[in-house]
Amino acid sequence: MLKLKVLVGSTRDGRAADRVVPWVTNRAEARDTFSVEVLDLREWNLPMFAETIQTVGDFHDPTYSQPLIRRWNDTIRDADALVIVTPEYNHSIPAALKNAIDSLFFSFALRNKPAGLVGYSGGPVGGARSVEHLAHVLIEAEAVPLRNSVLIPNVNTAFTEAGAPANAVADVALQVLLEDLEWWGRVLAEARPASLLPGVVRMNARQQEQSQRDRAAS
Repeated sequence: MLKLKVLVGSTRDGRAADRVVPWVTNRAEARDTFSVEVLDLREWNLPMFAETIQTVGDFHDPTYSQPLIRRWNDTIRDADALVIVTPEYNHSIPAALKNAIDSLFFSFALRNKPAGLVGYSGGPVGGARSVEHLAHVLIEAEAVPLRNSVLIPNVNTAFTEAGAPANAVADVALQVLLEDLEWWGRVLAEARPASLLPGVVRMNARQQEQSQRDRAAS
């Protein structure tokens, strides 16, 4: 089975994520192709990002500035795929979610892993702007954000008392996202062992080689 991590991007009291996440996890578990784990940033209490090359330690066995950061990197590295559930704050994602992604420093834990995005908001936009921004952040982190996302407008009235979406279109969108996530998850899980080194690593190595050649030629 594919290891699917469902990342809860909101940490504040009274969050609407508590309506959205159970629905997402139930639909994912019903497919019998995912082993689902919820990663609630409330429970991680990650410090504000301050890692450097020095705090990483041994690049092959990073220590980081504290054990919690290493555990966070190891947990995300263990995933085959992710679903990220995010509200929209000022046309973007919560600071806690951005901090969690930034804290995946130098482990490249998201590299070549598919990420499905579920956005919600209290208004009519449904988190579209946060999802769009998040996709750009994930590309820089070398994840593979999927084109098909789920947007939930008017989230406070978007679910019935039984936890089902009031609008059946949301269920259809989530099923499409999960289908794509399963396909990409299998393809990339098979391909990752043959992955190239991250581009930034290759760039730095080749620049150093070129500098050495230039010094030798001078």
